[in-house]
Order: sequence, then C-alpha cells, then structure tokens
Amino acid sequence: MKDIRNYSLLAHNTFGIDACCRRFMEYTSVMEAQQIVKTLTASDRPLLILGGGSNLLLTGDYAGTVLHSAIKGIEVLENEKVAEEEHDESLLNTDLVFLRCGSGEVFDDVVAYAVEHGYHGAENLSIIPGEVGASAVQNIGAYGVEAKDIIYKVEAVEIATGKVVTFDNVDCHYSYRQSKFKHEWRDKYLITHVTYRLIKAFHPDLDYGNIRASLAEKGIEKPTAEQLRQVIIEIRQAKLPDPKVQGNAGSFFMNPIVDKEKYEQLAAQYPGMPHYTIDAEHEKIPAGWMIDQCGWKGKSLGNAGVHDKQALVLVNRGGAKGKEVVHLCQTIQRDVKKKFEIEIQPEVNIK
Repeated sequence: MKDIRNYSLLAHNTFGIDACCRRFMEYTSVMEAQQIVKTLTASDRPLLILGGGSNLLLTGDYAGTVLHSAIKGIEVLENEKVAEEEHDESLLNTDLVFLRCGSGEVFDDVVAYAVEHGYHGAENLSIIPGEVGASAVQNIGAYGVEAKDIIYKVEAVEIATGKVVTFDNVDCHYSYRQSKFKHEWRDKYLITHVTYRLIKAFHPDLDYGNIRASLAEKGIEKPTAEQLRQVIIEIRQAKLPDPKVQGNAGSFFMNPIVDKEKYEQLAAQYPGMPHYTIDAEHEKIPAGWMIDQCGWKGKSLGNAGVHDKQALVLVNRGGAKGKEVVHLCQTIQRDVKKKFEIEIQPEVNIK
C-alpha cells in the first residue's frame, strides 16, 4: 500500500499535465482498499478515483486525495462455480468463459490474454488505453463494441462502510460511455475486480468503420481473432497519437446521438455525412467529422491543439496547461454548436 503526500501525477495522466495531489493512496488488494477507506477523513476530500489516467484532464493541482488500484491478476473462473452461485444452469455452457481481472490490470493486457487463449468478444476493444477498473466506469468502446457487451460483474469496496459489494451488469445502467459509477455512484466505490463474460466461438464484428477495408488490403476475408486484433491495433495507431510522444487522452469528445429528424436535416445539407444507426429513431454522428468540418483539424490554441489525423483527439503540443486544453475544448464546442446546432460533450473527465 502507498500513502504519499504532495505527490506528482505527471506519470498518472496521459495528457502529460504536471500537477500534484495533496495525498496519493494506492491499494494492491481488497483488504488494503478496505483499510484505506477506513482511514479517510473529511480533510482527505475531495476524492479522485484514478485508473491509468488515460481519460483525465487536470486543470491544476488536485486539493484532495487520489485513490489508485494496483490490484493485479487474471483468473478464469470455473463455469460450475459461477452457475452454482447464480443458480443458473445455462452458465454451465462450455462455450462461455468468465475472466475475473484485478482492477489495476492494463485493459489491453486482458484483451491480449483473451485472444491468445481463444476467448472472444473483446477483439474490437484492442489497444484502448486505461485499466480494467476504468472499463467498468467509462463503458469504454470502439468499432461497434462496448465494455458493457462483455462485463458480467463488478466487485467493489464501498467507501462509506468498507463493505465488499458485487454488481451485476444490469445494476450499472450502462449506456454510451455512461454508467452509474459516473453519476449516482460517483466517488462511492473502489472497484477491485471486473469479471468479463467471453465466448470460445469466434463471431467477429467487422461492420464498423474501415475494418473490412483494412482486412481486404491484406487479402483477408475471414480473419482469425489474432488478425482482427492486429488490424484494429494498426488502424488505431495510424490515426491516434502515442501519448508517450504527444500528450493526449484519446477521444476527447463523445459522438452525439440525434433523432432521425435532425439527422435527415443534416444529411440533406451535407451529402455523404458519416453516421451510425442506433435504432429506428436515433443516429450517431461522429464528433470528429463535425470538428473537421469546422476547420479545426491540425489547428492549435496556445500549446493545446487538435490532432492532424483525428479531429476527435485534443493534444498537448508541449507544456500545455489543463486550462489551455479546456479553452480549446470550449471554443470547439461553440463552433460545432454554431454550425450544426448540436452540442458535443467531453468524454474526458475534467478536474
């Protein structure tokens, strides 16, 4: 367990913002998480529960306590045990695999482990930065797949009581980049483990973005899980900056979901506008496309800028302060609202 005062968070945020917190506490087990919450007092607040810092923008020093999980481990649960606990014989299905992972594991390491062992369903989530705990909070997603599609259970320690609690997928109220952990449960639980429900049969999802086109360039019509993962990695690396080279938090904005009437109005105005059908009444419009249409791709305000290959990504050009990034964010929001009459919201947690 770590307990450090006036701790630098430079290594804990991929935007590369040099900021400190008043107190930093890290736990490596459920017991340590329980010990930590019992020692917290009013003077330790506000709390910031931090994963890999890949979805965080610090606007200055944090005058509170940062809590971080370093719980490791990837365990394949026995189907018999899961079925018995749930009183559900359908879980005995040998095609199902339940992967219980420590919240401090790097999420992509879990995806790599699953692909290597023939456990499927997470391939499209390859190389998304961050840790396992954050996958359950943010409902991370990419290329038509979201964490909610594979999350089975979330285990946590309740900060107020120190009690260990377990949530089913449905309890978490998952939706596009949302969960109860971001709203009603915000700062109330320390996630310790996430169990993912995967399958041994491989049913690849190839219909989002340019996955099929990228596979076709390699002469691949029916990819293996390894081939799909590699293509996803190559696509992301080609258009997203490496935070080790240029500070960023990946996709800064959420893609807005609009009703059919609004979509049809814009589609008539902008022929060929990209979109993804959500249901009979809603369409998702890429925020990056709208930002690009406003002329922001590759542009900067001070030391904060918009990536030159993916307008959805805001970057630290070097020495940027968090407030500079916020100013850029707000300016882009105003321009998008003026041009499209759509409000785009940050996906990144701004502190």
